[in-house]
Amino acid sequence: MAFSSSSISPCCSFKLSSNSYSPETYLKAKVKKIDAFNNNTHTFPLLQCYPFLNSKWERGELFKFGIRTAVTTEECLLDGATENIQLLKGGSWSVHKFGGTCVGNSERIRNVADVIIQDQSEGKLVVVSAMSKVTDMMYDLIYKAQSRDESYLTALDAVLEKHKLTAMDLLDGDELASFLSRIHHDINNLKAMLRAIYIAGHATESFTDFVAGHGELWSAQLLASVVRMSGVECKWMDTREVLVVNPMSSNQVDPDYLKSGERLEKWYSKNPSMTIIATGFIASTPQDIPTTLKRDGSDFSAAIMGALFKARQVTIWTDVDGVYSADPRKVSEAVILERLSYQEAWEMSYFGANVLHPRTIVPVMQHDIPIIIKNIFNLAAPGTRICRSADNEFEDGQISESPVKGFATIDKLALVNVEGTGMTGVPGTASDIFGTVKSVGANVIMISQASSEHSICFAVPEKEVKAVADALESRFGQALSSGRLSQISVIPGCSILAAVGQRMASSSGVSATFFSALAKANINIRAIAQGCSEYNVTVVVKQEDCVRALRAVHSRFYLTRTAIAVGIVGPGLIGGTLLDQLKDQSSVLKEKFNIDLRVMGIIGQDSMLLSDSGIDLSKWKELRSQKGETADLNKFVQHVSENYFIPNSVLVDCTADSHIASHYYDWLHRGIHVVTPNKKANSGPLDRMRKDEVLVKLPRTLNTKPYLKLRDLQRLSYTHYFYEATVGAGLPIISTLRGLLETGDKILRIEGIFSGTLSYIFNNFMGTKAFSQVVKEAKVAGYTEPDPRDDLSGTDVARKVIILARESGLNLELTDIPVQSLVPEPLRATASAEDFLMGLPKFDHELSKQRQEAEDEEEVLRYVGVVDVVNGKGAVELRRYNKDHPFAQLSGSDNIIAFTTERYCKQPLIVRGPGAGAEVTAGGIFSDILRLASYLGAPS
Repeated sequence: MAFSSSSISPCCSFKLSSNSYSPETYLKAKVKKIDAFNNNTHTFPLLQCYPFLNSKWERGELFKFGIRTAVTTEECLLDGATENIQLLKGGSWSVHKFGGTCVGNSERIRNVADVIIQDQSEGKLVVVSAMSKVTDMMYDLIYKAQSRDESYLTALDAVLEKHKLTAMDLLDGDELASFLSRIHHDINNLKAMLRAIYIAGHATESFTDFVAGHGELWSAQLLASVVRMSGVECKWMDTREVLVVNPMSSNQVDPDYLKSGERLEKWYSKNPSMTIIATGFIASTPQDIPTTLKRDGSDFSAAIMGALFKARQVTIWTDVDGVYSADPRKVSEAVILERLSYQEAWEMSYFGANVLHPRTIVPVMQHDIPIIIKNIFNLAAPGTRICRSADNEFEDGQISESPVKGFATIDKLALVNVEGTGMTGVPGTASDIFGTVKSVGANVIMISQASSEHSICFAVPEKEVKAVADALESRFGQALSSGRLSQISVIPGCSILAAVGQRMASSSGVSATFFSALAKANINIRAIAQGCSEYNVTVVVKQEDCVRALRAVHSRFYLTRTAIAVGIVGPGLIGGTLLDQLKDQSSVLKEKFNIDLRVMGIIGQDSMLLSDSGIDLSKWKELRSQKGETADLNKFVQHVSENYFIPNSVLVDCTADSHIASHYYDWLHRGIHVVTPNKKANSGPLDRMRKDEVLVKLPRTLNTKPYLKLRDLQRLSYTHYFYEATVGAGLPIISTLRGLLETGDKILRIEGIFSGTLSYIFNNFMGTKAFSQVVKEAKVAGYTEPDPRDDLSGTDVARKVIILARESGLNLELTDIPVQSLVPEPLRATASAEDFLMGLPKFDHELSKQRQEAEDEEEVLRYVGVVDVVNGKGAVELRRYNKDHPFAQLSGSDNIIAFTTERYCKQPLIVRGPGAGAEVTAGGIFSDILRLASYLGAPS
């Protein structure tokens, strides 16, 4: 039957022979005839006429009666002619796919029905999976039957009961009776089929596919019934009657679009409807044998249907808000991607991202049909749109920020390496290798070959590597024995990390950034692969490093340019002050400098506080007292360094504990950065025997890693060790010294007042004041340690001298430094600080005498440390300086250090400023943390 626009009159009435009727009168008069003709469905979808109903009134009147299309002739209506009804394809159709989780129970099926009903598309094709876990239950039936386990009958009853209870909760009346009748019929057929499998002890592929596909049949019928009960006309489609696929090797099928299209037209002519619920996963061969589209087949079904209907879009409904930039289970700060190109989605799917199966994209890509990934449990979320790159390049007129869209990983792989000089220039070697791999049915995930052709390596699943290695050694046995091939080696325990982005090809520096992030996270790369399209860069790493590598690159491209997990060791005066400074500056650093500092743990002597996402520093003391746990340094370090989303970690040691310092080497070796004001490590024993150590090496502190070994590790790795605050608190002493040396200057002498406490004491040791009185005043003012002898002994200054001497290239031990102690010999063994202070006035005479002698010569007393680089020695002593000397101009607790070098020979380079106090020391530590951030990629 042919239709034309003349069949509808401009005056919005139907021409029926010689009479004219208004559509409303006509429809009311003929609805019974229509019902009888169309099996009481109130539907007569002759789609050819529908496009000619141009007014809203015309379409609205038809829809009021559940009729989706218009009629053209009286004969068609009154006589019920059974002409073939043509399916009009195109943008009026939308395709939805709901996975097993979406239809997992009766409540969720109702939610899905609501989504379908609320969709305003003119035509809706809905593809459904089996209810959650049902497909696994069906495969289990087959396994039990062919294993001759009679419990398959009980398992089949469980399948029936699951669907029966769901139906009874959702349906009633005729719909319920019809569904129960159908499912009991299916169950009886399955019992017969499974009985045959039980007797044979074997299930053919066609038998298996037939049994496994029943879950989709039942879920489609259930959903169609629910939609009909909501008042919307609906048909369900057994896609075995429509989809035709050709089974291929490697557990794949190829759709036959021509035959499928023909069958769809035929099916639709008999089952016209604008809402169709179709089974996912199942199809038929050209011989009409039931088969499946294999795992993830429902997505594939939806894509094929989208192509057959030439739909406006295909929406894949899942239980996540969209496609993430990385696996959120491994990177908790992964973000939802608003858009992906087909190629990007394809690449991410191949490399294990939970997006779509790569084959799902092919049908829709050929027709430029976008795929929308949405969350059935969060309808407000916009989801992810997968479409052509032109839609993906610009958003609000601007190019998207990151050229890398996402990262994906594949674990449990092994790397096979074939190498030898006999491979160079020999045609067919690669073909022979991969032909051998194919012969054992192994899947090659990635291939990498050097341009020299000396070696070729490839990644395969770890479970297949033994068969691959054995086959290669058998095939190339003669080449190995003759030396043409040197080895076939296997590296187990590998993972693949892939960076995916279509704009990577047009953005310079992406690979450099990618590899730099891995290097700074101390990740070793085993192999690299990149196609000329540059849609992805793939690396092979140790499986144990995979999550850290993923966090490192994701952090570099997506979070901030620098994200660092911070662990604070020693939340005392200095550590607590540092935490306050971090609290005040963290938001500014993140917003203005793209630096994200997360304090993941705080540990003291007795307790520790841990957090998975970052401690609220505004109330860390309260949290530590409320939620703190027993201090465990190993657990603390593991928590900070192996968190789930920040690849870079730093431990900040704010103690003066040699036991804590003894762990620095191990921390650095594990890739953990270290920042500290603790002088114990850098002034500890050296590692090498010096010329004057002939028989006996100097004693070492138990468990302390030697200094030179620590520094060698620092120089050879990408792990950083910063200790600016060990010498001048917040003053740039170490950095100034390094700057001089790195620019080629030669250090001759370093001399300075390194102790803020002793600076305060001698700046106030004037006139007639006794030395003991000044010491008491300094203690009351908080300038000294609880026991002033710790300052007056000169040991702290000696450690600073040792640190500067070693930075200058001198291998000196602490015992090499002569130290003039200001603690009188009789008082060194005094039990308490109070007893010491009470006894100190007895010894004031000697220092008062020295002060007077200095004043007589217009000089002052200053307690200094000296590094004599020229003569290779150092000293800590009380010296006299002319009142015009810079050392005599100090006030308060200021430190001053003079660098005499070949460039600064006549007039030394002087660094002066506050050298003591919690605020400046914490500031020095904070500065080192920010310097670490700049080394890790933060903007300068």
